Amino acid sequence: MSEVVSYQREGAVGVISVNYPPVNALGHAVRSGLAEALKQGEADAEARAMLLVCEGRTFIAGADIREFGKPLQEPGLAEVVQLIEDTSKPVVAAIHGTALGGGLEVALGCHYRVAVASARVGLPEVKLGLLPGAGGTQRLPRLTGAEVAIQMITTGDFVGAADAHSKGIIDEVAENDDVKAAGMAFAHKVVDQGLPVRRVSELNEKLDAERGSAIFDQSREALKKKARGLLAPINCVAAIEAAYTADSFAAGMKRERELFAELMDSDQRAGLIHAFFAEREVSKVKGLAKDTPTREIRRVGVIGAGTMGGGIAMNFANAGIPVTIAEVKQEALDKGLAVIRKNYESTAKKGRITAAQVEERMGLISSTLTYDDFSDADLVIEAVFESMDLKKKIFSQLDQACKPGAILASNTSTLSIDEIATSTQRPDDVIGLHFFSPANVMKLLEIVRGEKTSDEVKATAMKLAKQINKVGVMVGNCYGFVGNRMLHKRGTEAMALVNEGASPQQVDKVLTDFGFPMGQFAMSDLAGIDIGYSIREERRKAGEEVPPSWMDKLAEKGRLGQKTMAGTYKYEEGNRKPIPDPEVDQIIAEFRKEQGIASREISEQEILERCLYVMVNEGAKILEEGIADRSLDIDITWIYGYGFPAYRGGPMFWADQTGLDTILTQVKHFHGTVGGEQWKPSALLEKLAADGRDFASVK
Repeated sequence: MSEVVSYQREGAVGVISVNYPPVNALGHAVRSGLAEALKQGEADAEARAMLLVCEGRTFIAGADIREFGKPLQEPGLAEVVQLIEDTSKPVVAAIHGTALGGGLEVALGCHYRVAVASARVGLPEVKLGLLPGAGGTQRLPRLTGAEVAIQMITTGDFVGAADAHSKGIIDEVAENDDVKAAGMAFAHKVVDQGLPVRRVSELNEKLDAERGSAIFDQSREALKKKARGLLAPINCVAAIEAAYTADSFAAGMKRERELFAELMDSDQRAGLIHAFFAEREVSKVKGLAKDTPTREIRRVGVIGAGTMGGGIAMNFANAGIPVTIAEVKQEALDKGLAVIRKNYESTAKKGRITAAQVEERMGLISSTLTYDDFSDADLVIEAVFESMDLKKKIFSQLDQACKPGAILASNTSTLSIDEIATSTQRPDDVIGLHFFSPANVMKLLEIVRGEKTSDEVKATAMKLAKQINKVGVMVGNCYGFVGNRMLHKRGTEAMALVNEGASPQQVDKVLTDFGFPMGQFAMSDLAGIDIGYSIREERRKAGEEVPPSWMDKLAEKGRLGQKTMAGTYKYEEGNRKPIPDPEVDQIIAEFRKEQGIASREISEQEILERCLYVMVNEGAKILEEGIADRSLDIDITWIYGYGFPAYRGGPMFWADQTGLDTILTQVKHFHGTVGGEQWKPSALLEKLAADGRDFASVK
């Protein structure tokens, strides 16, 4: 018998118990152990039913990630699930924690399912660019019907026990949290009432009722918008449809495997798997010991009640941490708090939180007009205008107002954390916490370490990111850090392309066709053209040579983006869809004339290469300089902060897939034709290409 799966009869019930910490994942030992336990249960003449239950905090929570990328050892999961279903004695699955992916497929192979009220089930394979490959697409619709199966499998969303019961996935929700007792009670009911072996693969009533339904075509059409560019959701629908169109369950399983194999061979699967592992790896910060002590963050201060400050405050209130927002004027505070309440009430209307939770979270947010009220704060985050003079003034005041040990953080998106820290007597307590807009929604938190930031403060920031449900990425201090440094290079190139003859909408289309949720210019409109304008003005003020821009002219005309209903594009009330504006075309044409630029036709391929390769070249420089420790830190920054399509794995992973020699050739070409420091090839890029290595090899 396997060390992780045991069989023991209790009365008339043979109990199969899985104990494979931490989440009972379906590694080889579990799969082979289940197969062996089933044989033992079948041979046990006194066992009239079997119960499958898991030790620890969860039912089988999915595949064993330690086996990803390795050759599969027999038995495979589909074989094990079929063994369960083919068993001659009724098998009951008792579910607690989560039954996800292969875990739910195992449960669907059982003849009955009982769950404790807190349990959740789901088939999240689509999030890794795959589909359920052990019968999930064939068995689930036989229990739920097509609509529910399509929704669950194409989104990968989890379903609570009560909902799963109403959908037909679970047969009974237990009244108590003792999962084994609940499972034994149901198994005894099966024995006492003589309930039959009920194989899900033989349940055809829902299939017969829905054959010929238009829902599959409708779902494919909807997915073209909702899951633009993704292969896995489309294959998921095709696999579910096979349950209805195949002439047997076995034929449906065969089609599921074919569609699964297509996805296994796809670049999208590789990109999503990379993103999956990279997200977990970024929490391990180079040079920061696991046992580094951290500080407790019990109370937070936020300076600025605008869109960013209010969003930042919501993160802490959502996590149950009291937060005080400071502003210069009461009017600004009142306005900011009203926006926060409106955001919460909007979320409540969508059913995501209750009215009571709205009040609970608002109750955690207080306001002030003086920094004196930060005297007991463990962390204060400044979220004001991008002005170094203003930020240094604020940090000098915070240094006086805040208690010893309080962490002082800036939400700056570009400015030097080290220079900001010079205005305090505690540079070791100063750090950058760069939230992305809208701060209450975007998952990324770019954590910027200063030269003197203590390890304790760094570790606290990384821990805090998880606490407020963010993906924290530790980066070094330089202009723009990782994300905006690369973005500004892409922005410069996008501007140059328009200057040379492309239209803003042509550039944006290339980027959205690549998989970004919006293009460079639509994103500028969303963020506010005044932000970029103020950054350029700050750089000019510092003595940098910043070339003139037609976007400066937009800002000077008051076209600040969505907030003024006009920027690079124009907008209609209640509709954020960007609309090309002839007035902007005229401004661009006049700018070209002023600068003596002759307009030319520019291909989509040139736009793609100039916008993406300039990012890769800058990313390589960021790695060279140690601003990012690993290429995966850059990938996660761009996936969660800027909407880089996760199925492409991030800019550096995508570059590795494209080929560094291919990219280097074009970088050199653009250095010679377009010119500019941004096209000077990175020494690291040149070395890796020469050695036949990739960015992933840089440790």
